[in-house]
Amino acid sequence: MSSLQRVNPRVRGMRGSPQAALQSLAARITQEISQGAQKSFTEVIDVESGDPHGAGMKSISFVRQVLAVCLCPQLLKDKSLPLDVRLRAQSLLESCDGGSVGAYTPSSGLHRVRQSIAEFITRRDAGAPSYAKDIYISAGSQMAMMVLVKMMASGQGETPAGVLTPAPCPPKLPMLLDDAGLTLVPYRLTEERGWAVELDELHRALEAARGRCEPRAIYLSNPGIPTGHMQDRKSIEEVIRFAAAEKLVLLADEVYQDSVYGAGSEFVSYKRVLFEMDKHLSDTVELVSFHSLSSGCMGECGLRAGFMEAVNMDAGVMHYVDTLMCFDISAPVTGQLALDLMVNPPKPGDASYDTYTQEILLTRATLSQNAQRAWHFLNALPGMSCQPAMGGIFLYPSLRLPAAITEQAEALGVEPDALYCQRLLQEEGVIVGAGCQHGDAAAAAAADRRHLRLCVLVPPDACSPPNRKWDAQTRAQILNGDKVCTTARNQDQNRGRVAPLFPRRPSDGGTAGVSVKTPTWSTGSGRRCQRRQRSGRQSVNLHLPRPSLLLLGPGLSCWGPRRSIEYCMTADD
Repeated sequence: MSSLQRVNPRVRGMRGSPQAALQSLAARITQEISQGAQKSFTEVIDVESGDPHGAGMKSISFVRQVLAVCLCPQLLKDKSLPLDVRLRAQSLLESCDGGSVGAYTPSSGLHRVRQSIAEFITRRDAGAPSYAKDIYISAGSQMAMMVLVKMMASGQGETPAGVLTPAPCPPKLPMLLDDAGLTLVPYRLTEERGWAVELDELHRALEAARGRCEPRAIYLSNPGIPTGHMQDRKSIEEVIRFAAAEKLVLLADEVYQDSVYGAGSEFVSYKRVLFEMDKHLSDTVELVSFHSLSSGCMGECGLRAGFMEAVNMDAGVMHYVDTLMCFDISAPVTGQLALDLMVNPPKPGDASYDTYTQEILLTRATLSQNAQRAWHFLNALPGMSCQPAMGGIFLYPSLRLPAAITEQAEALGVEPDALYCQRLLQEEGVIVGAGCQHGDAAAAAAADRRHLRLCVLVPPDACSPPNRKWDAQTRAQILNGDKVCTTARNQDQNRGRVAPLFPRRPSDGGTAGVSVKTPTWSTGSGRRCQRRQRSGRQSVNLHLPRPSLLLLGPGLSCWGPRRSIEYCMTADD
């Protein structure tokens, strides 16, 4: 294509991802380090990606062993492998044409795997019936979502179709809707109530959308992405009744259903709640739910497999789902087989049961403990707050950025939180997710707060105590903000703000600056920091370009196995 004008206007109109630019910058920085460039860090640490195996989490032995035998059938005779591994591999190979994972499968997936998924859903939902014909396997749950939303798009010249979408939402969902030609209709989750789905807000969003689009569906993620919130049964019932009254298709993204760890929380699927409601609802409300091999305890992102289940959808409509699925031929066969292993794991008495159970429990315990540690630490930071996550693998803290960052971002034409993340990467070699990629930039700006996305599913052995020379009392005082300001007036002014790296200390003593007793200490990355006098005030020189943009420490050190960071952000100095 010789001209940008020849590119499909719909493609040109797709919103970009600030995270793609950060990943590109990270790759360039990594290359520079490998070529000998001098940085204040020796590696780039990704705290955002949500790729458990990429972060160092171990795979589930049973899954990899069965796949190994399927890929190399000669291993069926290898008695060093557990018997149930060899029997399962043989059974799965028999379901493949020619007994080989190299053969094509039906576009909607292997019937054997679809049947296993249907049986899993029936068990999960206390007997609510599920049928293989309603299960569609795809190369990841997002691919299945794409098929659905493409079918909802309006024809040329018609009123655009819309999808009610939470703010914040998964980062790729807005781009997916753009690609399909659908209008994103945002509804705000209530952060102060644990990112709750509010019925009044759904009605407000729906009314605001009328006239500019025709809402046809409502999307929800449970557990929430990236917020980690959980909907209880009452909330799900309210949404179902709302969808029924407004004739909306329910799109339930439930990919983190096996990663629930919040106290008193349990996963209840939209389908189960629907089937336990009045018959006029359970027989009529259109529901499509999604699950994935990539998310949660399996974390097999690279195998590319997920599925959707369609409930109460017209048979004529589903014919076109089959048609669209044919364009992708089929999901990778190894991914399909791994789905079978995910929904039908070893049972008590099987040779692999104990090892499988131990590995799954370890993954869940790691996730829960990391989430708790990070949550406690984030809420101890000046200017930052974080709602507790009940499930999923992310935390979504909010923070108040200094005016200087906001003004610079406006001058550059970028979102302030995206600039924050860029500076953090350049100065500290740490990648975090910008909240603006989750569709909440406008509301966040109105509330004068921004958000970050942090992944907490990382290996337990990546957690190392930070190398600090501070005494415990000094450290506690700094983290609690006791050494940032001492007068009541300035405590009020600084409440809710990120503490400055170089706090002012006027000569009249009206405001006290940082007063660290220990004259020098190590940052954990080999650099030393010294207290010095500057223009009549005491300050801490971290030998960094200003501003240094994030405060991490022992609660977050699990994201940096060889390095931890503990710096406050520069404010208006």
